[in-house]
Amino acid sequence: MRKALLAFHVLWITACSHVSGPNLRLNELEYFETQGVNVLVYSNQFTGGFNDEKNSGIELIHHGVRTAQGGAIRLSNTPEQWDLVPTTTSRKVNAEDNLIEVGLRYEDYDFDSRVVVTGKGKAVEISVYLDKPLPHELEGDAGLNLEFLPSQYWGKAYLMDGHPDRFPRYAVSNTVCRPNAEKVKQFKGYKTYDDRGTGQFVEPLPLSSGHTMILAPDTPERMVKITSDSCLYLYDGRMLAQNGWFVVRSILPAGKTGKVLTWTVEPNAVEGWIRKPNIGFSQVGYLPSQPKEAVIELDKNDKVIPQASIWQVKADGTEAEVFKGKTAVWGPYYKYNYIKFDFSEVQEPGIYYIQYGNEKTNNFTISPNVYDHITDATTDVWIPIHMNHMTVNEGYRVWHGEPFKEGYLQAPPHTDHFDMHWQGATTDTRYKALELIPGLNVGGYFDAGDFDIETGANINVVQNLVRTWELFKPLRDETFVSEQQRYVDLHRPDSIPDIIQYIEHGVLNLLAQAENIGHMSQTLSNSVLDNYHHLGDAASITDGLHYDPRLAPYEKSADGNSSGTPDDMWAFTSRNPRMDFRAATMFAAASRALKGYNDDLSERTLKQSKRLLKEATELMSEGSQKDKRQNVGGDMATNLQLYASTGEKQYLDNFTQGIWMALEHNSNRNIMTALEAIPYMDASYKEKLRPYVKKYKEYLDSQDQENPYGVPIGRGNWAGNRGIVDFGISACFANKYFPDIIDNSYAFKVANWLYGCHPYHNYSFVATVGATRPKAVFYGNNRADFSFIPGNMAPGVLFRHPDHFENYDDWPFLWGQNEGTIADNTSYVIFGHAFKDLLH
Repeated sequence: MRKALLAFHVLWITACSHVSGPNLRLNELEYFETQGVNVLVYSNQFTGGFNDEKNSGIELIHHGVRTAQGGAIRLSNTPEQWDLVPTTTSRKVNAEDNLIEVGLRYEDYDFDSRVVVTGKGKAVEISVYLDKPLPHELEGDAGLNLEFLPSQYWGKAYLMDGHPDRFPRYAVSNTVCRPNAEKVKQFKGYKTYDDRGTGQFVEPLPLSSGHTMILAPDTPERMVKITSDSCLYLYDGRMLAQNGWFVVRSILPAGKTGKVLTWTVEPNAVEGWIRKPNIGFSQVGYLPSQPKEAVIELDKNDKVIPQASIWQVKADGTEAEVFKGKTAVWGPYYKYNYIKFDFSEVQEPGIYYIQYGNEKTNNFTISPNVYDHITDATTDVWIPIHMNHMTVNEGYRVWHGEPFKEGYLQAPPHTDHFDMHWQGATTDTRYKALELIPGLNVGGYFDAGDFDIETGANINVVQNLVRTWELFKPLRDETFVSEQQRYVDLHRPDSIPDIIQYIEHGVLNLLAQAENIGHMSQTLSNSVLDNYHHLGDAASITDGLHYDPRLAPYEKSADGNSSGTPDDMWAFTSRNPRMDFRAATMFAAASRALKGYNDDLSERTLKQSKRLLKEATELMSEGSQKDKRQNVGGDMATNLQLYASTGEKQYLDNFTQGIWMALEHNSNRNIMTALEAIPYMDASYKEKLRPYVKKYKEYLDSQDQENPYGVPIGRGNWAGNRGIVDFGISACFANKYFPDIIDNSYAFKVANWLYGCHPYHNYSFVATVGATRPKAVFYGNNRADFSFIPGNMAPGVLFRHPDHFENYDDWPFLWGQNEGTIADNTSYVIFGHAFKDLLH
């Protein structure tokens, strides 16, 4: 990978030679560039799993921040997440003529267009071509859009044909209502709105219109000029959805072909602009004796300063330089250069900051107890707030009431869901479509920023918590949990360790699925899109009444127990034997943790574990060869947990047969299961595992060549903190059992990454963890308030092709970089405890 990145750097240097002047020129990475300005043209396409993810189309990275995206032919003034997006049919790069041509298609309307972006001096010209006239049903709806990030523009001025105005801080403008018949189709026929029986939808009106718009003339780093012979309209997308952006738009003309619309877009480039160094370090601080290394991210036009220094803040408030050391060049990694600064020599407890040139970090501490409380916010606040089917109280605040009292209905066959789930040709249960499945409205956890129960994620939660309990026995008790009262009160001890209560709560729902459905569901989720994107109290998502189709919409029955509002949650029950294997593994482990606390639950989980293992094994044996290959060692973890719970030799034999084959197939993927088995196996097992641990060390060491941070940075459509945490957990366990092979340096790298030593900015990725500067906004269920839930771990830095990492901390609504999930956060709990255990 290091060689690949060096080759990438050669291309990058070549690209720089093409953009030595102020004009926007195509570089070797196929985007337009001048110093301080990048214009991307479908480097990232509308191919995400959730339609319009605000990460695609024509994009502007303006002085280091991606401030505009969504440049495309769109079918609405203010596109929502679930509005239709175009398919990219072609992308042609013409370096000689300094242009990129993209073909776009809306299959639903048999509508094709071409967008040609040409670099012309300091601007790009965006032209739209039609080979056939606009379909009649899209006249007045299809247009060229470009969306601008509200948090970078609100409060700033703009000029429209010379008339001044200001971008609003909050969405307050005019709207009209139109008949539903005039609404352009949305994703898979779903609707993002509840018209409350009016038969109408809401459409925002423009804030302004004209032919020349200048955005932020009062802020040079954000100033953009757009001109067109067609009328330009400015809309506020937040009028329909809190995650909407400011939209500049022109309507495509009806009845015309050829070049039908042209814009000239000129982003201002501040002369000589160089991005400030991003000094990555741990906001949590450092132990006196641990390795201490800052990673400094530099603009490619910046010069390396050969030294950096550590300053101490004294008790009387004065500051003194206590260490000066050399910086070491690591090299290029995608867009930026990286250097390192080692200050391990500084060991005296105290308050410090780093200075590199004119840049100073916020302060951090060196202390023997800096890591003592790194998981407290997650276990005290974030996890209990996400307990479903409970009222959750904190002091004077109610986080949410008890949701989904009416229970869950059987999802109808052939349902293609908007959250990437489906119900197959049959229900795979004894229940009819829309029949109430009894007993499911108990226990379980909200998945993330939404309020569904993702079964796979909830299985992970229980497994993570059982691991934490069995290995570290955290007795922390800061939460009152009453399953009988369906009530949770934060910061109120109840003489029971919180982790045990959290395990019980997760098991209650998963066991209800196994017992009442007969196997594990895919998900318990929203049936209608207009309440899936709900922001607010979970108890108000549905009306709490059983759906009765004999009643009119919004009508309530005479006894007050049912309504004609089809808002009830659905259970998606298509059977997946792999999910059953995972549940069997979890139930076997949970039975041990619950024994002596809730013996009835313990016995029932063990029973379901054995049943699901047997049935899933039979189903997999009937499957395709592809299924069997993909399930190499699939029952291995289940057999290990059943052996640990029962001591029965059959499970031990099955595990030992599977583990070595699995390690040969993929040692990195299966090393954690192998390490978990050590306490239950004899000395020969551990010795036989040793070569695989040495091989795993090669993988750990390879990360130092991959990137300057020494951890596996994900580059998918969801940022990679979960993978980095898993990397840290495995490294901690490997160090625990093979300290002569795996030292603690890998775990420290993970901690440093999570707490601020990473690209883009140096904020801690864990809400409220990091004394001076943890992230301030997250994609949680309170994201509309631009806030956070303490203890939430963000997904991290999101990679945008071809070379840009980002993590917004002023705009929470991009889930791929800001949405913490219940599975990821409980993985963080394991890492935190394993890391603290490693230090003692």
